Amino acid sequence: MKKLLILSILILASCSNKKEVKHVADISCGQCQFELDSEAGCSLAVKIDDKAYFVDGFNIDDFGDAHDENIGFCNVVRKAEIVGVLEDGRFVASAITLVE
Repeated sequence: MKKLLILSILILASCSNKKEVKHVADISCGQCQFELDSEAGCSLAVKIDDKAYFVDGFNIDDFGDAHDENIGFCNVVRKAEIVGVLEDGRFVASAITLVE
């Protein structure tokens, strides 16, 4: 009976874990480029399946000056390989690698 109970708990726990996704997506400033307005200021966002999500786990300035004229996320949309999960309407990133 104990083994069955432990097995059941493990199965339930594994079902509740959200699986990380990994793919190439657009990444930029949510406010300046993706027209998100639920946060003040400039914040990092990704676009997955034509829907934009703010990013948790990384900051917009982690990839250089966000307002740089040529590469800043407030001025250009870039491509990145992203790894993470969608959670509560946000993308919780565990890895972001720019591909351009």
